[in-house]
Amino acid sequence: MEQAVIVQFSCGSTDLSRLFALEDQLIEALEKTETGEYDGNEVASDGSDGYLYMYGPDADALFKTIKPILEASAFMKGATVRLRYGPPEEGTREVEVALAV
Repeated sequence: MEQAVIVQFSCGSTDLSRLFALEDQLIEALEKTETGEYDGNEVASDGSDGYLYMYGPDADALFKTIKPILEASAFMKGATVRLRYGPPEEGTREVEVALAV
């Protein structure tokens, strides 16, 4: 699983119940489509911002699977999605996509 999709978002709250519900949807979609796996999140202790990490053999397929779920989540508006087409090292091609505001 060399490729990755990393979502940077503004959480705006220390109540992470919406995030946990979103994670459940992402996990279910990735398992159903077998496009990759959800690896977890990092959220600032003050709830200001966070990251979601997903990995699989094809970053484009991963993003296609999760994009509608992210777009349906109100707190993901304006999030930045980074598609990484290889291992996390110098020179690996990356593309950034902004979700609709």
